[in-house]
Amino acid sequence: MSKEKFRHLPTQASEESVHQGELANGLKILTDAVPYVQSITLGIQIDAGSRDDPEENQGLAHFIEHALFKGTGRRSYIDIARNIEKNGGYLDAFTTKEQTCIYLRCLSEHLEPSFDLLSDLVCDPVFPPEEIEKEKEVVIEEISSVNDTPEELIFDEFDLRSFPLHTLGKPILGTEESVESITGDTLKNFMRQHYVPHKMLLTATGKVDHDEIMRLAERFLGKLREPSGDQYIRQPFRSEHYTPFALTLKKRVCQAQIVLGTAIARHDPLFYSFMVLNSMLGNGMSSLLNLELREKRGLAYNVYSSLTFYDDLTTMNIYAGTDSNKTKVTMELIKELLQSDALKNPDPEELQAAKTKLLGSHIMGMEKMTRRMSQMASDISYFGRYVEPKEKTAGIESVTTEDIAEAAKRLLHDAPYSTLIYKPKR
Repeated sequence: MSKEKFRHLPTQASEESVHQGELANGLKILTDAVPYVQSITLGIQIDAGSRDDPEENQGLAHFIEHALFKGTGRRSYIDIARNIEKNGGYLDAFTTKEQTCIYLRCLSEHLEPSFDLLSDLVCDPVFPPEEIEKEKEVVIEEISSVNDTPEELIFDEFDLRSFPLHTLGKPILGTEESVESITGDTLKNFMRQHYVPHKMLLTATGKVDHDEIMRLAERFLGKLREPSGDQYIRQPFRSEHYTPFALTLKKRVCQAQIVLGTAIARHDPLFYSFMVLNSMLGNGMSSLLNLELREKRGLAYNVYSSLTFYDDLTTMNIYAGTDSNKTKVTMELIKELLQSDALKNPDPEELQAAKTKLLGSHIMGMEKMTRRMSQMASDISYFGRYVEPKEKTAGIESVTTEDIAEAAKRLLHDAPYSTLIYKPKR
């Protein structure tokens, strides 16, 4: 293999197990050798999600995730399924608002044919018309499943009303009408824009050898090329794209559903502070929300907070499911917690407990190979580099009570909170 085919890049991680490289076509590669496993998790992450869907084709990024499995120039959908499973592996994919990931897990001795299969899906899909029509029905059933699950549906509607003028507000799955409008040409056009080397990252975790992965990547993915003409530019988020609101709707639910949340511009200096704040507020049995609403008051079976870091903004949401007659008191308690000294002037012991809880979740999560694979890809997507575990640990450990107070202040005052409530129809 000539040296011009690809080049090695210096990794910013000090861990000897993690290596980075780049093919001549610009495709970046990140490998993480884990000596105590016999498998390899291989993923191709594409920097394209539902926020990149054309207005007339909502759900397109997600539909491509499905359609890639329907056949290639060399394989039918049955061949694809049998090819990976006969070698004891599995193949899967997921789509978020900003990324799509196609990945597989296989035994190390089956790496080459598995690599061939994965690359075939993203390099040579053919989108058979009859299979695409059938898959539309599958995705519409997936949409119906969300519509039948109030806890999922309310988050989709919350985003839609929070970002009515921005693509971040659109549901990842699209709508029944938008899915029906998808054609083979729209799929191909989207892939020509987004499934290109500079927007793709290959990650390999497990029993891997970096040089072998580089050779296979050049063999199977080196043919990818950048599109001709103007390149796609993602619509940036601006503060005016967030529209605060308060709304109560009648729905066919048995239990009231509550989502309260906000959105602020990306603020990296408080990245780890936001994570620890979320851990304190609504992550786990000892969180403030769970102790106050469930354990002390018996108001909710399920209550939590969630934090999402996008390219250019951070969102926080709080969810609770409660009896319709207890909606008011539940909302009052949530708002009291957000203004309480527990966040404005946190107890050092509670802060340390939240940090330890967060670190435990992170470390144990990294013992799962698919989690390692996706976490590496998320680092590259968000920070532009791999962030080694000890740097993350140091970042979490360094969070102070003053940092939590500052993070709480930003989440509470940088933008108003919005609320969406589903109440049962009588």
